[in-house]
Amino acid sequence: MRPRKTAEPPRGGATPPPSDRTRYRFSEGRTKGPSEREVACEAPVAVEVDGFGIAVMMVTPADLEDFAVGFAVAEGLLGPGALPRDVSVAEVPDGWIARLGLGGAAAEAARGRVRTRLSESACGLCGLESLQSLAEPLPRVARPVRPGEAAVARALRALRGHQPLARATGAAHAAALCEPDGRIVLAREDVGRHNALDKLVGGAARSGLPLSGRFVLMTSRLSFELVEKAARAGAGGLVAISAPTSMALARAEEAGLPVVVRARRGGMRRPLALGGAARGFRPAVRGGA
Repeated sequence: MRPRKTAEPPRGGATPPPSDRTRYRFSEGRTKGPSEREVACEAPVAVEVDGFGIAVMMVTPADLEDFAVGFAVAEGLLGPGALPRDVSVAEVPDGWIARLGLGGAAAEAARGRVRTRLSESACGLCGLESLQSLAEPLPRVARPVRPGEAAVARALRALRGHQPLARATGAAHAAALCEPDGRIVLAREDVGRHNALDKLVGGAARSGLPLSGRFVLMTSRLSFELVEKAARAGAGGLVAISAPTSMALARAEEAGLPVVVRARRGGMRRPLALGGAARGFRPAVRGGA
């Protein structure tokens, strides 16, 4: 079923804007009749660099220009805050194409990182050539941010207002860029947590908002892919509402990226140093709504 297009006029071209949701009819059980509900859209998006296809990802088809730019940052084709020469999005019969113009060494690097498989929305770093690729050093965080309890609580309270797709469908993650005091300056949504972060990174670059000196709030667990993406984008810190994985914590320590996990109203956890035998968490901080 094709996503229904919104009534919004085309922005800067003949291609209509992508839609992030559609509608389906559902049976509600014996006591209720059928009902129509909004469903989050997921579609294949091919990413091209200078006419060369490098990936096909499953993405919510909205903010695709932001996604393409953020994806290029995550792949190391663009530096933090850098922009391509041009970016465009077009709908095709089987999905969408996001085209980036980079040129020079970046275009050559893209040709060397061709992904030969379809990557699902749950896949963050699916195109690595070898296990050794996972051990490549991450850039050190230039301006680390260690948000306190009040800042995290403020961001959590405001986050719901930046999640229209999640409110409508219950099937979308969000990534939010926050000032050190917890004020949200930008947010993006997608059915995939990695895609949401790519969209945030690209949206911030296109809006002239550095991630350095700010922290990112994610509505998901803390996976190593999110740590990798945040570090490469220059984020000052990373906060997740759910639990971390061991590799995520190890990579965050390597990059000097401050992280907070299990960030909920009433508590959060900040990891202790992971070197040697000292592996654990500080007790949960209580208080604050």
